[in-house]
Amino acid sequence: MRILLWHVHGGWTDAFVRGRHEYLLPATPGGGPWGLGRGGRNWPDAAREVAPENLREEDIDVVLLQRPEEIEACERLLGRRPGRDLPAVYLEHNTPKGSVPNSRHPMADQQEIPVVHVTHFNNLFWDCGSARTTVIGHGIADPGYLYTGGREHLGVVVNEPVRRWRVTGTDLLPGFAGTGRLEVFGMGGEGLGQATGLGPGQLQVRGDLPTAALHRELAGCRVYLHLLRWTSLGLSLLEAMHLGMPVVALDATEASRAVPPEAGAISTDIAELQRAAARLLEDPDEARARGRVAREVALERYSLDAFLGAWDNVLADLPGRARQVHAAAERRAQ
Repeated sequence: MRILLWHVHGGWTDAFVRGRHEYLLPATPGGGPWGLGRGGRNWPDAAREVAPENLREEDIDVVLLQRPEEIEACERLLGRRPGRDLPAVYLEHNTPKGSVPNSRHPMADQQEIPVVHVTHFNNLFWDCGSARTTVIGHGIADPGYLYTGGREHLGVVVNEPVRRWRVTGTDLLPGFAGTGRLEVFGMGGEGLGQATGLGPGQLQVRGDLPTAALHRELAGCRVYLHLLRWTSLGLSLLEAMHLGMPVVALDATEASRAVPPEAGAISTDIAELQRAAARLLEDPDEARARGRVAREVALERYSLDAFLGAWDNVLADLPGRARQVHAAAERRAQ
């Protein structure tokens, strides 16, 4: 299949474009949310950049939507409406916002475009009405067992921790700084020390590293700390588990399906998590043993092959589904 999708979530797309299809990514000189293309990522050649004005020349089989505005963009660029003239599926990355759990999904109560959620939690909390929904969990391209745990530090990966604050659990970081030094990776970490009141001896902002460098540096931390209150399921958490890191995680949204207690610790009791973090920092043997459990679980539950196979099943069903919907609409019109 030839699949059109915009580069919206690089980490998720990193797994998706490793399938057996051809992936068309709109690219413009200015990049941005509507023209990022490959975004400089080391993706297979099957992930191909296309100028938006040239999309009509491509024989597109399916469009994978990730934002409601992409429906109008497809009509404008292709002259075809997703779900009616072009088989389409809508991928929902995010937890609902606003009046949870009464949040209505933008694709609710329509029959033309099925909705795929990345977690069961999202599927439960989004109100999609009568729209057809399914869940395809994350898949991770295995970076390999890289854990050393040589630095007695807590590793954290989070984007924009100052702006997002309580969403990312940034307000909880000072409580963990007493157990060990924090290394925080990700975008938008500027001003984190000032915002949290943590000095250089307690907090090191590592910045947004390329993926391979991030994995190598993160694996040098003794423990992975996951404090997000409201997220689908952080890909960085699953990557840390693949690396073989023990995990101390806040038991929120989908985390309990990903992190067994044997992989480290998971709880809504912050004091309990702080004690677990301190114990793992002090005992490298226990940290390593729990990290091996984390890796085994991640490989079993979030394998790339299972992810791509599940998506192949959904994609194969779309053309037939589109024909059924179109035929039903014609019958109603007659």
